[in-house]
This record gives sequence, C-alpha cells and structure tokens, in this order.
Amino acid sequence: MSEKSEYSAEQSAGRDEGAHTRGEIVTDLARPEDVLPGQILLLPLEKKPFFPGQVLPLVMEAKKWGEALKRIANTGNPVVGVVYTGGVPPDKVSVRDFRAVGTVCRIHQIEQHDNQLHVILAGMQRFRINAWATRRHPFTAYVTYYSEHAPGESVEIKAYTTAIVNIIKELLPLNPMYGEELKLFLNHFGPGEPARLADFGASLTTAAAEELQEVLETLDLQTRLEKTLVLLQKELEIARAQTEIRAHVEGEMTRHQREAFLREQLKFIQKELGISKDDRAAEIEEFRERLESCVVPEHAKKRIDEELDKMSVLERGSPEYTVTRNYLEWLTSVPWGKSSEDSLDLDNATRILDRDHEGLREVKDRILEFIGIGKMRGDIAGSIILLTGPPGVGKTSLGRSVASALGRKFYRFSLGGMQDESEIKGHRRTYIGAMPGKFVQALRECETDNPVIMLDEIDKIGSSYRGDPASALLEVLDPEQNRDFLDHYLDVRVDLSKVLFICTANQLDTIPGPLLDRMEVMRLSGYLAAEKVAIARGHLLPKQLERAGLKKRGQLRIDTAAIRRIIEQYAREAGVRRLEKLLGTIARKAVMKLLRGEPAPVHVKAKDIEEYLGKPTFSEEDRIQGIGVVTGLAWTALGGATLDIEASRSHGDSRGFRLTGQLGDVMKESAEIAYSYVVGNAKKLGVDPDFFKKAMIHLHVPAGATPKDGPSAGITMTTALISLARKKKVRASLAMTGEISLTGKVLPVGGIREKVIAARRMKVRNLVLPKSNRGDFEELPEHIRKGLKVTFAGEYTEVLDAVF
Repeated sequence: MSEKSEYSAEQSAGRDEGAHTRGEIVTDLARPEDVLPGQILLLPLEKKPFFPGQVLPLVMEAKKWGEALKRIANTGNPVVGVVYTGGVPPDKVSVRDFRAVGTVCRIHQIEQHDNQLHVILAGMQRFRINAWATRRHPFTAYVTYYSEHAPGESVEIKAYTTAIVNIIKELLPLNPMYGEELKLFLNHFGPGEPARLADFGASLTTAAAEELQEVLETLDLQTRLEKTLVLLQKELEIARAQTEIRAHVEGEMTRHQREAFLREQLKFIQKELGISKDDRAAEIEEFRERLESCVVPEHAKKRIDEELDKMSVLERGSPEYTVTRNYLEWLTSVPWGKSSEDSLDLDNATRILDRDHEGLREVKDRILEFIGIGKMRGDIAGSIILLTGPPGVGKTSLGRSVASALGRKFYRFSLGGMQDESEIKGHRRTYIGAMPGKFVQALRECETDNPVIMLDEIDKIGSSYRGDPASALLEVLDPEQNRDFLDHYLDVRVDLSKVLFICTANQLDTIPGPLLDRMEVMRLSGYLAAEKVAIARGHLLPKQLERAGLKKRGQLRIDTAAIRRIIEQYAREAGVRRLEKLLGTIARKAVMKLLRGEPAPVHVKAKDIEEYLGKPTFSEEDRIQGIGVVTGLAWTALGGATLDIEASRSHGDSRGFRLTGQLGDVMKESAEIAYSYVVGNAKKLGVDPDFFKKAMIHLHVPAGATPKDGPSAGITMTTALISLARKKKVRASLAMTGEISLTGKVLPVGGIREKVIAARRMKVRNLVLPKSNRGDFEELPEHIRKGLKVTFAGEYTEVLDAVF
C-alpha cells in the first residue's frame, strides 16, 4: 500500500475513535464533512495562537509541508490542527514546543508560489493533544475536540457578552481596522453566540501570545469571557492613549504648518510692498554691513565677494548653503583693520601695575620700558613676552594688568595639555563641526586686531598623533611670520603682528628651543615675607572677606603679626596661593563664630593662629644642625628651597659609601665626585687620611619621600663630608650652592635669584655662591641683597675658608 493510502486509512480508522473522544455533546446525525478525525496533522504557529471562527492565511515551506498538505486537501475531509509553539520557528520546532490546546481548521485553498505554500484555513473548534502519532515532521497526534454549543445563556454570560460588545463599540471609532474585522465576524456569526464573541474579542487585541493562549485553553465559557473582557479593557486604554498622542502630534503639525504658511504670506506681502527682503538677501546684506566699518585686505575681500556670490544662488535648504553661511559668518566677524587706541601714559601704567601687584619691581620696570618704547615710536608693535616663575606669583594677573594699562582688550586661553594643532591653526572646512583656531576666535571676541592674548601654561603643551601644537605656535609667535598667519578654516591670511602675546610658564626646560628663542623672558622669582604681608593686606584679605560676606573692617580683624606667622609657619612657598587659602579658612571660621553669637569684630592675633589653622607646617626647629650637617640651596618649580645634607659614619669595619634620600642620577654623580675629591685631597683639606680607609660613610638628603636631582649640591656634599671627618660643625646661619669638579673647581649653577630668596625666607645671612654667578647675584634688587654676606668661590679651598 502506498504512503498516501496508508494515511487515508489511518484517517478513516480514526473517525470512529474521534466520535467517542470529541466534546461534551455528540449528535447522532452529522454530515460526513462535519465528522472530525481522531488523528490529525499539526501545523506550528510561531507568532500567536489562532482562534475558532476565524480565517487564517498561512505561509508554509513547500518542500517541507507541501506533500502532506496536498494529500490531506485531496481527501473528503481536509482538516488540520494549528498549535502555538511559543515563538519557535517552524523549521526548528519539536514536539516539546507545541502547546497542549490548539484549533482544528478546514483547508479552503492551497496555492504554491516558488518555494512557498499559501494556505487559507478556517478555524472550527478547539482540541487537546492526547498523544503523538508521529513525533517527527510531519507531526501528527491523537486529539480530543471540544464543541462550542452551549445549552442556554445565564445572566452572567449575558452580562459579560454585553460588556464585550460595548467595549468593541468604543474601540471602533479609535481604529478603523476594528470595523473591518467586525464586518467579517458578523458575516458568519451573530452577537448571540458568546463563545465565538469571546474568541473574536481576544483576537482583536494586541495582547501577548501567552495571554491569548491562556484564553484559548480556557474551556469554561464564563471564565473565557471574563479573560477576554480584561484584555479588551487594556486594549481600549492603549487605543485611547494612542489617539491622544496622535491628536497632539497632528495638532502641533497643524499649528506649525499654519505658522509657516502665514509667515510665507507675510514675506510675500512685505516683498511686494518693498519693505522687506527674504532671509537670504537679509543675511547677505548683514554680512556686507559688517564689512563697512572694516579695512578688508584685497585678498580677503576677493574671497568674501566670491562666497557672497555663491551664497546668493544656493538653495537655502541645501547643505552647501549652511557651510557657506557659516564660513561667511566667521570671515565677516574678523575685525579687519579695526584697532583699539593704545594708552601710552607711563604714570597711569605705573599706577595700575602698583595697584594690582606688590613688589615685582624688576618685572614692572621691564613692562614700563616696553610701554615707553611704544610711546617713543607712537605705537606698540606686536611682541611676545614670557613670564616665568613658580605658581601663585601673579603671572596671569600681571598679563591682565598689562592689558588694562595699555587700554587693550584681553583674551586668555590655556595651552596646558593641548595636543591638537587644530586648536591653534583651525580645522579644515571639509570636517563636520569645523571651526577656526583660538587666535581667530580671540580676534572675533575682542573685536580688535590688537588685543593682548595670554597663552597660559605654555610649558605644559603636549603633542599627539593629531599634531604638535608647539610647532604650530612657531608661526604665531614669530613677528616676521605672524603678519601673514594662515588659519586652516578661514584659508585667508590674517595679520597678527599687532597682537601683544603674553605667555606664562613655571619652568623653561619643557619649552622647545625654537619656541623659547622667539620670546622675551621675564622672571618672577617669588615674594619675600614683607611683600607677602603687603599682598595679604592689600589684595588677598579683602577678597576673602568679600567671598565670606564679611564687612571689611567691622566683623573680622587679623593682626599683621598673625599674617606674618601664617607666612613663616604655614605658607613658605614662593607664591601666595596657599596664603590666600589659609586666609579663606580663617574667614570661614570667623563667620561660624559670628553666626553662633560671638560679638563682632572677631579679632585674630598671632597666638590664635593654631586655633584656626592647626599645628604649624614649618617651624624653626626644621633646620638640622650638627657635625656633618650642611644647608644647601636648591631650585624647584615652586621656587627656591633649602636642603639639609647629612653625613655620618655608620661603622669602621670596612670602607664604603652609601647614598639615600631618593637622589637622581645627577645628584648621585655629584656625591661620588665629592667623596672622591675629599678622599683624594684629605691632607690638603685638613682631614686625617686614615679616616676614610675603614669607614662606611652614609650621606642622606632629607626628606626621603621627595625625589631630588640637579647639579647644585656638589660643594654642599663636600663640606658635609669634611665636617664629618674633622668632627667640627660649620658656621651658623650658613647655606651654599654650587657644583664641584674632581680638581676642586667650583662650577656655576642656575636659579640664583630663587635660591637667595629662599635663604632670606629661612633667615640665613651667610651664603657661599660660585664666583661665576656673581653677575646673577648683583642683578638682584637691592632689597633682596641687603643684609646678606656672600662668599664667591672659584676653588673649593675658598669655600673651606668661609665655612669653618
């Protein structure tokens, strides 16, 4: 027997069984086509379950399902079961994925298009899978049917039916699709069939597939109606929300369309009356008006005219129009030929510099000389000044004072961490979001071509794969080149020769040589204690009182002795930033005292400082004295500092030399040279030659946690070793700096100004400096040199005579 005849025989055999296993009510008489087989072919549904009483178009893979479906369609009773598989695709489905309850359907039509079967199914009634006849494709199973014929409607079922009908009526105006589906339902069924109505109501909703499957599996009619009612109520709320959103959006669109229409009408009317131009003409006229007060160079004017002509023919909605408009916006914003008038009054400049800064006499004199030369010439040509010094000495504020003294606009930007040369020279216009560099932005903001531009932290400029900003600055900071500065965005040469550039740096080592060569260096070395007191009184304290909301004299009074104690014991750095923070701390604590009821003014004396600021950071006992201990002078990025160097003999068992204190390579070499010089010239230096033969010498530079390096400690280390060998202290209140060679030559070092100021800060009055640095010392202001006794040494023997 063929496979086809076997399958038909199975269907025939199953009909009698189906008659016993289907539904609660079994009629004695039925048409042959109404008798359902006990074993049926099952088709998987991936998306959601299918309800009885509906028509389902189904697309199946012809190669996989075609033969079985066509065989069943050719029988006298072409029925199949459709079952939801929980989202599993038909080509991957297994018997575990089929839900227990499905819908038996009659095949109405099968058409094949290419590799797909288009099947039209009509749902008949529910069934439950009892057992699997074939567990592989094609899936067949023995099933039990459940008819939908209810004996009579109870009051509860009628109430649920009415509620469902009412909700469907409310849904109809909200979504036209519901009306089409209702027509199809009413063509086959009436509202008096609650079972069909429950299934139809559930199928209308967009509920989750599992919720619909739950309705399909509910056999009790009243419970099914209740679940359908809940789903319909949710659907009604969703539809109402969608309608509200749609109405709001349509209202907004209508309003905008109406405004746009009226605006276009207004433009047309104004244009007809000759009282207005369109947006493009207005923008072009605005650009031309900007240039009326400028003296535009010929090459720039030619480019601007070309762009204006291009803009006049472009469509306003095109991307090219926006790019051209933005380009013209920048081109016409550059202050071509617009200069502010310089104030060359030396008395006014002196008054402003003295008002804003205490001390710094040498730097102020250099600035006044610069202004004086400009007065003699009649104008101040563009120059490049570099202010270098420790943090907090007033470099940035000094730049503002220079701009104020000259009557020029001031623009500042920081170069610290800058790694993209486009920040200097602008972006190419081919990039989205392109814009000019900082210098063109500065000219636009200041609206003059001769502002004071401050380049802060030029020693901290970086470089990366995006370019080297330091190299890009070479063109900007060269007076011979910056008159034709080319910004990549503008692509038109701009004259920067009238700009006064003021750069700031903490140190010169990290600035590239070619860049440093273009700048005039002015050093700000730091403040003495007396200058810090004056700065605190005249500038820092009033600022902190204002920030704290205190009246200048009525609520807080700090004695001069108290300020001096803060400077000596809490804020010894070269600048005044820490001093300002400490004064701010005192002001805040004074505010708290006043708020707690303490009478004004709060009087802060020298003895009260510990109450406000805690234990002192520095004290007079910090300086170490004794045999083998010598004070050196060092330079740091924060200014000058004193450095105590200690030498001791650990034991006499073996000869050796040990270094501690986180010393760098240069400092270690200085220590080795000092040790070799002392051992090799022991008799000449008044040292017992046998002292070092079996001595383990330990040289230490406190504090151990701070890294140290540099060539300035050679004579200091030498003196510490000689003091240890002679068992004799060096002179009190003595400090020194200088490098030493193996032959005893004292070599010059840098940072003399900072080191001398550090010695004065520590109340050291006797200094030993290299003879080659005499000129550096004599250039110092008189108030710094006053009271110091200095020995200038060219040979170490001269140092020896001065220290013991």
